[in-house]
Amino acid sequence: MKNKLKAISNDNSGQGAAEYILLFGGVIVIALAGLLIYRSYFSNNASGLNATQDISSIRNNVTSIY
Repeated sequence: MKNKLKAISNDNSGQGAAEYILLFGGVIVIALAGLLIYRSYFSNNASGLNATQDISSIRNNVTSIY
């Protein structure tokens, strides 16, 4: 009985999968937090931030250089 309990306690076969699940979960949480923080920038609301206008402005400036 002691040998079986010792064998079970020394078994690490699922450790790698659990670490990958935690890693991917952390990445997903960080990505969602970033999307929530910058949501107003990418939406077309009245806050004065507009990604479409900013991109158009950058393109116009770059083309005027060349």
